[in-house]
Amino acid sequence: MTPSPAEPVEDIEINLLLEALYRRYHYDFRHYARASIKRRLRQAREQLGFADFSAMQQALLHSDTLVTRLLDYLTVQVSEMFRDPGYFRAFREKVLPHLRTYPSLKLWIAGCSHGEELYSFAILLHEEGLLARTVIYATDINPAALEAARSGVYALDRIAAFTQNHQRAGGKSSLSDYYTTAYGRAVFDKKLRAQVVFSDHSLVTDAVFAECQFVSCRNVMIYFDRALQDRAIGLFRDSLSRRGFLGLGSKETLRFSAHADAFSEFVREEKIYQRRDG
Repeated sequence: MTPSPAEPVEDIEINLLLEALYRRYHYDFRHYARASIKRRLRQAREQLGFADFSAMQQALLHSDTLVTRLLDYLTVQVSEMFRDPGYFRAFREKVLPHLRTYPSLKLWIAGCSHGEELYSFAILLHEEGLLARTVIYATDINPAALEAARSGVYALDRIAAFTQNHQRAGGKSSLSDYYTTAYGRAVFDKKLRAQVVFSDHSLVTDAVFAECQFVSCRNVMIYFDRALQDRAIGLFRDSLSRRGFLGLGSKETLRFSAHADAFSEFVREEKIYQRRDG
């Protein structure tokens, strides 16, 4: 009988590192897509100056400062306001007519990163006269990302792209109405986050925390393996009110999910789904 090939040392080290991260700090990346997590860890190892993953694990176990830096590599923080404008146009034109019927609204932005999507929804809801009766839950596993989202400060050279996206998304005002500029930065009006609840929440380990009418989770689950994707979608299903809506990223789908039967397609081209009755 031919023995099975030995597991590469690097893979063993990565498994032990992820296990240490979970057991020491309760951040669980063990079921993220392996190719993606390996690529990010290699980048972290090189830029943080570790000879190998075993040395990184040793430092992680004995230093509380490394985990913050490591999270910046392991969590994706690249976005822009009104990213994929068709998604926000569909929300405005097709989802909001249903949501207007509620006396109050709750939206959950899962994996809010630095807040670009949060402010996009806040501006859109303000334009539609709904922000004052809406609570927005903005969650992420990275405390530094949540703090950046809470500040609402972005580099001024990003505003041109944000403005173009806003117009293409059907914006009814000027984006410049919502921010002031100083020292090469744009600071968004704090009134936009007056109804926002920022919270550290993991789709991997945490439970449902609110009943919502709309959940937006885009470009997050593409980094999960199938079992973790199913867990996250189950959370969204249980978080949604009857006939509530779920918005996913352009590269994500419910087609192969264990929870696919709980949803119907609402806006197919923009990956917006509606929870079925029952």
